Amino acid sequence: MQRYALVTGQSIPAYYLRTMSQTHTIPEICSQVRRDIVRMVHAVNSGHPGGSLGCTDFLVNLYFDVMKLDPANFSMDGAGEDLFFLSNGHISPVWYSVLSRRGFFPAEELGTFRKLGTRLQGHPATKEGLPGIRSASGSLGQGLSVACGAAQAKKLNGDDRLVYTLHGDGELQEGQIWEAALYAVQHKIDNLIATVDWNGQQIDGACDDIMSLGDLEGKWKAFGWTVLTMDGHDYDDLDRVMKLAKSMTGNGKPIIILMRTDMGHGVDFMEGTHKWHGVAPNDEELELALNQLPSTIGDY
Repeated sequence: MQRYALVTGQSIPAYYLRTMSQTHTIPEICSQVRRDIVRMVHAVNSGHPGGSLGCTDFLVNLYFDVMKLDPANFSMDGAGEDLFFLSNGHISPVWYSVLSRRGFFPAEELGTFRKLGTRLQGHPATKEGLPGIRSASGSLGQGLSVACGAAQAKKLNGDDRLVYTLHGDGELQEGQIWEAALYAVQHKIDNLIATVDWNGQQIDGACDDIMSLGDLEGKWKAFGWTVLTMDGHDYDDLDRVMKLAKSMTGNGKPIIILMRTDMGHGVDFMEGTHKWHGVAPNDEELELALNQLPSTIGDY
């Protein structure tokens, strides 16, 4: 299996030099990220572990194997780099963990999650100047609009890199998503790859019980998007579909990936239920979770 260096690029932050000799497989990185998630939310008895655990495999694959990035020289405009926007900002624990493990900031900072004065707020923000984050998120439905603007800016600037987004399936109940979907097709924003975390759960219960999404694949096709499906926990499928999506850009249509996941994936008592959408584990539950997740890189 391919092994990935935790740090790439010519200029390496001093705080990450100690990991220079380490390489890890995607599953190994995912296990550590999941450990980070449950420890972060447990420490402050606050946060959203369910969706974070479910999207871990996708975000690790995206940041370590798909996007062109330069963590050591982060800039807000991201010229010459791929961009990512997290629309369902409540799953910030997984994003913070992946950003730190990819070298955007020290992993030790994960221990400040949701604490007074932290840069790692419950929902991502930009005013704290946290490298890797270019747009605040948390109010659902806005990320696709932001991504459309960023993708259009890249085209206007002659920048051939891509823009990626992640959305929750419950988030698709927001009307702004569909306005942005129409806009992207009208303006042929074909350097945009959106992904939906299709786990069938939202904070109050199953999506089908709250407000059914119906035929999602049919809806997006009817809006004019290229639609792909993917297993968000199958590393081979993640690799195949993400490469396929990249190969289909530049053809006049935006692309959306409907990604099947299990909320809480990787921790057996959290899997497949909305009950862990926004609930932190207690001491005993944390220990049970960590026993299922080997430490591969080292805890912060």
